[in-house]
Amino acid sequence: MFYREAGDFSTTYPQDSQTFPIKFDRYRYYFVLAFAFLVIPFIINDYWANAILLPFLIYTIAAIGLNILTGYCGQVSLGTGGFMAVGAYACYKLMTAFPEVNIFIHVILAGGVTALVGVLFGLPSLRIKGFYLAVATLAAQFFLVWLFNRVPWFYNYSASGQINAPERTVFGVLVTGPSAPAWATYLFCLVFVTICAILARNLTRGTIGRSWMAIRDMDIAAEIIGVNPLSAKLSAFAISSFFVGISGALFFAIYLGAVEVGEVFNIQKSFLVLFMIIIGGLGSIFGSFAGAAFLVVLPVFLKVVGVDLLGWPTDIVAHFQFIIIGALIIMFLILEPHGLAQLWRLTKEKLRLWPFPH
Repeated sequence: MFYREAGDFSTTYPQDSQTFPIKFDRYRYYFVLAFAFLVIPFIINDYWANAILLPFLIYTIAAIGLNILTGYCGQVSLGTGGFMAVGAYACYKLMTAFPEVNIFIHVILAGGVTALVGVLFGLPSLRIKGFYLAVATLAAQFFLVWLFNRVPWFYNYSASGQINAPERTVFGVLVTGPSAPAWATYLFCLVFVTICAILARNLTRGTIGRSWMAIRDMDIAAEIIGVNPLSAKLSAFAISSFFVGISGALFFAIYLGAVEVGEVFNIQKSFLVLFMIIIGGLGSIFGSFAGAAFLVVLPVFLKVVGVDLLGWPTDIVAHFQFIIIGALIIMFLILEPHGLAQLWRLTKEKLRLWPFPH
């Protein structure tokens, strides 16, 4: 009754191939964007920004990047934390070397630097795949963390080995540093999330996205029908690393403000982003949003219920978090490999047939 495509007529090919061909989907998308840009900045506070919204937005960009590589192209990667570190340190060096340049440019250039590094570490994918590629990207994770720890040039010879984000403004409003207002940091990250999601959505629906999926499904057959595995795999590594680098730059400059690479961008960060796309849904942009939202909200929910309401010790609640995440990953891999995104698709199909669902 409320979710129907009946009456939505397409008279041109662009109308038929648009991202949301059903009118209800378009209106819902516009409503969410309007609410995110025009309502949340007026009601946000520091707690909501730092505990939920900023981590959700930043991890969503990282999840989209990893989903492009693993979900769409089928190249397993365990080096997401290391590539986020590349974006963070590239942003730091650019901010300190070119203080007059807008931080928007710094974040984008940090993503570009990470894309180059991603292509370099993606070269083994031309010869190896599966478990061996996962090990190669895992080696990249440890190598990059070791590099940023051992070469003082990356942290400007600081005695503590820590990098700190200088204060920067956008249109006269502070967006970095402890004095930055919550609404400004939120809007800054939201702009990047919106642009990255639109880019990823269009890339995955175009020629390059079809070549990624062909490589994922069967690389030998894809090469036979004319897909170039060199360009497909390296482009997936480059674009994925670009998004992950942007998320690392935002994580450092906007969210934390100070970073020590061994503590922030370690192997746990790589697994966290991987769990997001597994729970949210491999090969789905919406799944990246759903997985990031779930794993960001879950610790906050468990803390409120377990610690604040029930009075459980914090370490017990943390262990429950690991148990829940592990059980969900096993459940989704066995029962629903496409994650929350597939559950959402099934729900929409039920609504389309309501009141006669099957």
